Amino acid sequence: MNNEAKVLACVDQSTYADHVTDAAAWAAMRMSAPLELLHVIDRQQGTTPVTDHSGAIGVNAQENLLNQLTEDEASVAIREREQGRVFLNRLRLRAQATGVADPDMRQRHGSLVETLTEQQAGVRLVVMGRRGESSSTTLRDLGRNVERVVRAMERPILTVTDNFTPPAKVLIAFDGGSAARHSVEMVAASPLFKGIPCHLLMVGKEGHADASKQLQMAQATLVASGIDTVAAQVMGDPETAVARYIDEQHIDMLVMGAYTHSPLRSLFMGSRTSELLRAAKVPTLLLR
Repeated sequence: MNNEAKVLACVDQSTYADHVTDAAAWAAMRMSAPLELLHVIDRQQGTTPVTDHSGAIGVNAQENLLNQLTEDEASVAIREREQGRVFLNRLRLRAQATGVADPDMRQRHGSLVETLTEQQAGVRLVVMGRRGESSSTTLRDLGRNVERVVRAMERPILTVTDNFTPPAKVLIAFDGGSAARHSVEMVAASPLFKGIPCHLLMVGKEGHADASKQLQMAQATLVASGIDTVAAQVMGDPETAVARYIDEQHIDMLVMGAYTHSPLRSLFMGSRTSELLRAAKVPTLLLR
């Protein structure tokens, strides 16, 4: 098996799996990295309903019930594994059709966050859907795993929306902070964005000398790496301004620092990362 750091596509059996696979295949080829398709079956979703748990039952009935539960759980696990194998094989063929030579496949039972943190030493980039398998029933506009995964991982996370096409323009949401500077350095150094024009957008600091200087330095870093770069400063609410800029400039991918404040602060103040993800309708690369 290839020990090179891989692109890891987290897929579930939702309509977003194809888009995640397409994005991960694009990234793997751009970075000349191996691709792995990972399907994690949540242990909490693998339980089987039992017809009767109540009432006083005898010893024999208890033993029969335990045997039934064991058999039911075993049959569910076998069925899930087989369904997952067929599902992953279809995505593997999809990735191969885009040019990825030999995508790997892996299934795990358990927690997605735990599985990813265990593997992250061998991961270069994680790709996952902005929404997941439960979105059609919960009507959530942001998957429940996104924030937890980003906070737990020390790797870039590419979150994918309803469709994916290779980006022709990239936007970095830049606020002059350490996460934003790291975003600029990563884009400048990564083969992922070579040859793709980049926009730098700073919101709400127009007229400040330090802000203008920070923006110019960031632009110079990108230009020095050979990336055509446009820098802009606008006033207004960051979520609205970024979403408007993406629409007006026909941006295909957003890059930004993510969840730089503690989860406790987010409880009281909300999360700007989550707000931007909801506002931006394009694939977004999140950097911690």
